[in-house]
Amino acid sequence: MGSGGTLKPGKCRVVFGASEDDPIIGVVGLGPKQAKQDPLEERDAAKEAVRVAVAAGVRGLTDAGVDSVVVDGCGDGEAAAEGAHLSSFTYQDLKAKKKPIPTITCFDHSDEAWSRGMVLAEGQNIARRLMETPANILTPTNFAQEAVNYLEGLKVEVLTRGYEWAAERGMNAFLSVTRGSVEPPVFLELTYKGAGFSQQQPLAIVGKGVTFDSGGISLKPAGNMDKMRADMGGAACTIGAIYAAAKLNLPINIKGLIPLCENMPGNGATKPGDVVTASNGKTIQVDNTDAEGRLILADALHYASQHKPRAIIDLATLTGAMAVSLGSGATGVFSNSSVLWQTLQHMGTITGDRVWRMPLWKHYSAQVNEFGLADINNIGKYSRDGGSCTAAAFLREFVSCDHWAHLDIAGVMENKDEVSYLGKGMSGRPTRTLVKLIHHLAQPDAPL
Repeated sequence: MGSGGTLKPGKCRVVFGASEDDPIIGVVGLGPKQAKQDPLEERDAAKEAVRVAVAAGVRGLTDAGVDSVVVDGCGDGEAAAEGAHLSSFTYQDLKAKKKPIPTITCFDHSDEAWSRGMVLAEGQNIARRLMETPANILTPTNFAQEAVNYLEGLKVEVLTRGYEWAAERGMNAFLSVTRGSVEPPVFLELTYKGAGFSQQQPLAIVGKGVTFDSGGISLKPAGNMDKMRADMGGAACTIGAIYAAAKLNLPINIKGLIPLCENMPGNGATKPGDVVTASNGKTIQVDNTDAEGRLILADALHYASQHKPRAIIDLATLTGAMAVSLGSGATGVFSNSSVLWQTLQHMGTITGDRVWRMPLWKHYSAQVNEFGLADINNIGKYSRDGGSCTAAAFLREFVSCDHWAHLDIAGVMENKDEVSYLGKGMSGRPTRTLVKLIHHLAQPDAPL
């Protein structure tokens, strides 16, 4: 597959040989050789053009029935590999008749950038697969086993903790969410020591792991509730990112923390107005049981802070308000650290999977901690107003780390047709941006 200047950017023309023995060639349009960079777009246009074009070529050749695709790196092997392997992903684990997927290789077998891009795409595809898996199959217990399957072969320690372990540590905010489900909760602790046994402080990554979210007693509307199988998107991206970091042998220590549970309206479920005490001693009034993600993250963030990490990143499909605010254009980021934010923003321009900073002001903190029966309320004083901001303000109450970023990925959870090289379905975003951040922090001159 090669590039052709006469085609419109992102378009593919499939050329068939004169006989069956001749190769089938996909010619793709990359656009102008010097792609114009629009600073307002906050994205490397040249890299994105390669991803889009290569993806179009792989799809065109796949539709033509080829079983092996060899890709020209198009001057950027990493972006080409991302476009090729992200576009070829399809979730069909549960289908008896599966569509054939061609093997994909690069013309230049020594292209290290291609190999790196392939791992980046693989990490995101792992997150996509987990997010697509139905909730009756991917229970908290089975999610934990998937983590073992993906990570232990890469020398990542996976510790699976149960109810008693969480109860002993006073994780009552987390456990309050689990009470309505017959599925037992699991708290995963993942340890990657890429920096060896040095005393380097770890990067802590916390992923929301609600394997199905019905809303609990504050039941969600029936429409599209099936998509709440992906409410563990933060946990899925955490697995995918640590997988990629370990496979790339990045010299950094990482601690992954994932609280896993279902949020169901069983006869033991938490009721609106109940008050629970989190592991840091703060009391929480639960006025809406559908605001459960912040409850399980509260205890996980406090536990992460106790490891004295160099930085904490949490990822969560946290609020519908974020989808309203940014749609699928970017992940919303709330951070107490401008250095960490600026690094994340730069990584998003490289991957094309952008992030956008949202306010973390005391204005919003006052709306969660200055009313009600307890120290904090799990919804804002003015209900839906600034919902993403009050959710972030709630999480801030459980963080004692100078460099923390909360990534609300609700708006980027699913891809309809916005990102052409992803196709329709759960997106696994922003796994590649997170891996790029990890790679940057692994450098000796990293800012944190």
